[in-house]
Amino acid sequence: MKVIENLQLIQQEIAEACARSNRNPEDITIVAVTKYVTVERAQEALEAGIRHFGENRDEGLLNKWDVLKDKPTWHFIGTLQSRKVKNIIDKVKYIHSLDRLSLAKEINKRARQPVQCFVQVNVSGEKSKHGLDPEQVKGFVEQLAQFEKIIVAGFMTMAPLTDDEDMLRTCFRKLKDLQTEIQHLDLPHAPCQDLSMGMSNDFKIAIEEGATFVRIGSALVGE
Repeated sequence: MKVIENLQLIQQEIAEACARSNRNPEDITIVAVTKYVTVERAQEALEAGIRHFGENRDEGLLNKWDVLKDKPTWHFIGTLQSRKVKNIIDKVKYIHSLDRLSLAKEINKRARQPVQCFVQVNVSGEKSKHGLDPEQVKGFVEQLAQFEKIIVAGFMTMAPLTDDEDMLRTCFRKLKDLQTEIQHLDLPHAPCQDLSMGMSNDFKIAIEEGATFVRIGSALVGE
């Protein structure tokens, strides 16, 4: 299907999820996960009106940047090695995978302007997933105050790949609770207004539980 047709379906599903949870669809940002698609398909997404693109490897981001430049807002959504920060730092507005102080230090050193960062949290506890344990988050966020180029926009998680709706809701709800807890600290460097959670298979549930950024790949731009 054409990207614009996929987008219309997804926007309808977002509107319905927002109606069920008494939320405003305008508060939801769709990040098109373009990591598996060609530059041409990404260009089609741009022409369809999508303005936020997510890449999980520096090479993929740089390849698309060569063509699309800063027309989309770029999100780095994968595990980021400290040595790769310099390749992408002034091309991305958001980093969704901040999970260690050594990475924060490198971002702070390389960035010319403040970077919106999501702290990655491993809510599900799966060994295959990156991110902090929930009980580590408060201390980590407090430590980030030393880095003037880092703004903690919020938290990111990846839910288990499952059809168990209760399990998904529990996962997303825990991240929402964590966000609320940190917001109450009123930390200047950590407004924590956003939650990056939900992908092609579970974004509707994520929105019902408080997501503000949903990262959608296959359902939007294809495999």
